[in-house]
Amino acid sequence: MSETSTPSVTQLLQAWRAGDKTALDQLLPLVQDELHRLAKRIMSRERQGHTWQTTELVNEAYLRLVNQQQVEWQDRAHFFAVASQVMRHLLVDHARERQQVKHGGGTQHLSLDDVAVIAPDRSAELLALDDALSRLAGLDQQKSRIVELRYFGGLTVEEVAEVLGIASITVKREWARAKLWLYKELLTS
Repeated sequence: MSETSTPSVTQLLQAWRAGDKTALDQLLPLVQDELHRLAKRIMSRERQGHTWQTTELVNEAYLRLVNQQQVEWQDRAHFFAVASQVMRHLLVDHARERQQVKHGGGTQHLSLDDVAVIAPDRSAELLALDDALSRLAGLDQQKSRIVELRYFGGLTVEEVAEVLGIASITVKREWARAKLWLYKELLTS
């Protein structure tokens, strides 16, 4: 099927935002595979034996995304940036629930590199990273968004630059600075 006969993701997002309910039905098949790839990347950083499967994360994220009527969808990249943010929040919420039930809410602080390694229980590490990322957002929203899009969303430097409307070299520089800040923050916390 050619691009001209099928509306693009961007066109469908805009139609959906304008109130066209059929656009949402047409959108799902176009984004489903990419949402699964995104969720798989995110889940690969989670502990083995995680109670959620990739499909469950996709389904939960999609349910949240379809209720995002107030979002002014810019394009396909913006949709997947929001999707990665939604998936991050879902996993963090899930980890918080596990911590409250299993460990009384205590968190363990580790370095960003340690968080990337699969551990038996990653809830505490994910919460520590989320807390540090929230503190970073309070200091520098752009660096926080770059980390979120690169680390949780798996977006390339070029994709992050497109989503944020900044130069690729700026993304590279801010990514390096953000990783250093997070490393120091996680090490000293």
